[in-house]
Amino acid sequence: MIAVVDAYSARASSFGAAADAYERGRPPYPESALDFLLPGGTPRVLDLGAGTGKLTRQIRARGLDVTAVDPSEGMLGELRRAVPEVAAHVGTAEAIPLPDASVDVVLVAQAWHWVDPARAVPEIARVLTPGGRLGLIWNLRDERTDWVQRLGTIIGGEARRETTMGPPFGPVEAATFGWTHSMQPAELLDLVASRSRVILLPKDERAAVLAQVRQLVTTHPALLGRDSYALPYVTQCAYADLP
Repeated sequence: MIAVVDAYSARASSFGAAADAYERGRPPYPESALDFLLPGGTPRVLDLGAGTGKLTRQIRARGLDVTAVDPSEGMLGELRRAVPEVAAHVGTAEAIPLPDASVDVVLVAQAWHWVDPARAVPEIARVLTPGGRLGLIWNLRDERTDWVQRLGTIIGGEARRETTMGPPFGPVEAATFGWTHSMQPAELLDLVASRSRVILLPKDERAAVLAQVRQLVTTHPALLGRDSYALPYVTQCAYADLP
């Protein structure tokens, strides 16, 4: 089991090698999803697995106190440039560098499938105040659109994520939100280049994948000749509270 966890940790930490592409190509999150995940009032929030701070800056824009934690110093470098006023620390879901009961909400964006829940859940509960909340969120490409389905054939399709949290957290509340993100051709290539399975490919294989995406852009009727695309997403959310 430890070997599997270490393999996942290595894959998760690979994002630092493509932090700039991640920052340019990855979308934000719909505000309706944050409305669902965040409780009322002014909770202190930990953005766990914060990456380049896509979610961090949206939380900060709501006037909330937010702390960022990520295993990649490269990713945190981008985050610090975007929101220098936010405290950012190297750490993981299994070893969070924060004191006990120091935050009211922990949000994990695009990252829960990288952690070991058996170790992460009690560690997250440790840093939460009584009654605190763990929220999960993923942007998943909506592959009901033909060109998006073909993109998935090239880079790997999307699948709903596992949202099990377990004790000591209570029942899970879940919701999905459909929306579209406008992006330019270069940003679509950055989106692909920032995926872990692409980052870890040998250089020639990575180049071949990006060449296939360029061919899709220059041949598919929905994309040909356009200077921007509306990429449809389904954002999957879930949360559970401590007693």
